[in-house]
Amino acid sequence: MIHENPPLLTRIRPWVFVFDGPLAVGLALLVGISLVTMYSAASDYDGRMFDHVRNLSLAFVVMWAAACLPLPWMMRSAVPLYLLGVALLIAVALFGDIAKGARRWLDLGVTRIQPSELMKIAMPLMLAWWFQNREGVRRWYDFAIATVLLLVPVLLIARQPDLGTALLVSAAGLYVIFFAGLPWKVIAGGIVAGLAALPLLWSVMHDYQKHRVMMLLDPTSDPLGKGFHIIQSTIAVGSGGIWGKGWMEGTQAHLEFVPERTTDFVFAVFAEEFGLVGNGVLLLVYLLVIGRGLVIAASGASVFARLLAGAITLIFFTYAFVNMGMVTGVLPVVGVPLPLMSYGGTAMVTLGLGLGLLMSISRQRRLVQS
Repeated sequence: MIHENPPLLTRIRPWVFVFDGPLAVGLALLVGISLVTMYSAASDYDGRMFDHVRNLSLAFVVMWAAACLPLPWMMRSAVPLYLLGVALLIAVALFGDIAKGARRWLDLGVTRIQPSELMKIAMPLMLAWWFQNREGVRRWYDFAIATVLLLVPVLLIARQPDLGTALLVSAAGLYVIFFAGLPWKVIAGGIVAGLAALPLLWSVMHDYQKHRVMMLLDPTSDPLGKGFHIIQSTIAVGSGGIWGKGWMEGTQAHLEFVPERTTDFVFAVFAEEFGLVGNGVLLLVYLLVIGRGLVIAASGASVFARLLAGAITLIFFTYAFVNMGMVTGVLPVVGVPLPLMSYGGTAMVTLGLGLGLLMSISRQRRLVQS
């Protein structure tokens, strides 16, 4: 019997064309906006634009690699990845490097890593695996165990302290628990309990965290100190007006009034230069990505796929919502980057990994349909 080898293009096609079309278009638009904005924001930083392009490229490679992963492999890796993340968080608590009053990094000799970033992906993977194995009738203790699985890494991260990352990991897990069918009466009870616990939470917060909340309420009480970030960023956003001041023409950014303008406050640079119209376009692009992610989640091939895709999509939404909220003075400053816009390697790669898993879920659905 003679076996004919298929053409090369046919053999490599499944490994090349792995991206979901609409999602890829939205991400490409975001990357384009990101490059334009970073070129302006980083004009006074030698090498930062090059580093940003490198980080985006690395995130793209990670996204492509994750998009090629099959769903069974994701499920098998959920528990080991979660246990590895918890073990690294414990190692940080015991042996981690202290910088700026926080113990967040683990020195491996060759490089330093921030294990809390791993939990942003490991947490939804673990809980999606947990509920996949309990498909059908889910009892109250299934949700209780899921909550414990969530609280262990969240408390370890909050202890570092790293409130921003702890909130993001909490959100990642809570999204999975919600999509798994958590009863509304439990959700309402949790909200009431959370509001009742606010005084206790305030008493255990660090001083700098309390200052952030107070600056949200009245940033003018310390205009040259703790309130400086919020005041200057809101001035930049407002000074953009309807049409913006024009690319590279933002005075607040280029006169160095906007702090951290390439990282957490890059949205202030964009808003000043492109105005309300530009903000509307950026929001539409983010909504395109989020909407497509929810469509992929709704049509997932399994409970695991639907829960994971839904959580990843809403994590992306949370990043954008919290960052824009803190830049415009609606939310406290918690150090959350704007997805694919802010400078930063670790967060960029984490987002690339999550988006790659979303692409993989879409790809598996197409393979099942065909």
